[in-house]
Amino acid sequence: AGLQLIMPGEIAPTHRHSPAALRFIVEGEGAYTSINGEKSPMTVGDLILTPSMVWHDHGNEGDGPVVWLDGLDMPLVRFLGPVFAELYNGGELYPPGRPAFDNISRYGANMLPIGAKFETENSPVFHYPYKETKQALLNLQKSGEIDPVHGIKMRYVNPSSGGPVMPTIDCYMQLLPGGMKTEEFQSTAGWIYSVVEGTGKTIVGDTTIEWGPRDVFVVPGWHPHHHEADGDAFVFNFTDMIIQEKLGLYCERRGNVTQ
Repeated sequence: AGLQLIMPGEIAPTHRHSPAALRFIVEGEGAYTSINGEKSPMTVGDLILTPSMVWHDHGNEGDGPVVWLDGLDMPLVRFLGPVFAELYNGGELYPPGRPAFDNISRYGANMLPIGAKFETENSPVFHYPYKETKQALLNLQKSGEIDPVHGIKMRYVNPSSGGPVMPTIDCYMQLLPGGMKTEEFQSTAGWIYSVVEGTGKTIVGDTTIEWGPRDVFVVPGWHPHHHEADGDAFVFNFTDMIIQEKLGLYCERRGNVTQ
């Protein structure tokens, strides 16, 4: 994971690579990511996917810098060996494709086009707007069903399968209600967190991490931790858990119960 900054007027030529990647928007407005020619405007809290070997580019048409959190499965791909990258036609931009938000209307509205077929395990939706994600969490908060470990936590899903958005990266957004102190949790997976709204702290073993909007922090595998939220907090996180589950290696402990 790392932070990427793009200044006004900057454009990255169209390219693709074998590692799968995500972009979680941390700060700024006016930038876009284009996937196979479809532009997606990026706002704070949005999740954008750039799956393995999919053509993409980005630019900043706004007046200020834009920052996003980059998450990749590079360690796994590098270990396995198939690391590839290439520019589109020597660095040109991909021809304009479908209009903005087409992927959401086509695949993310609880419906599918007649005859829809899917050739990969990647989600056909590559733009998950924060506005919709936040509203879903707020609606669930009204039910009063709060998980003692995770608060209210929802998975970003591939609508074609109900599984993770990409085969190697699993993404979540959670709402920690104000005043909540979660029960202790540890898992064999690593977790990377990015705070969208709210303040609080996460205690990892003997270390206390105080956090607020735009902060990024990491909980390594098998490190016991819990969260404490001052007010309602919205926190994005992604993980390699899905890989471990597929290999039969994943294990977690909630409180004193190991599963």
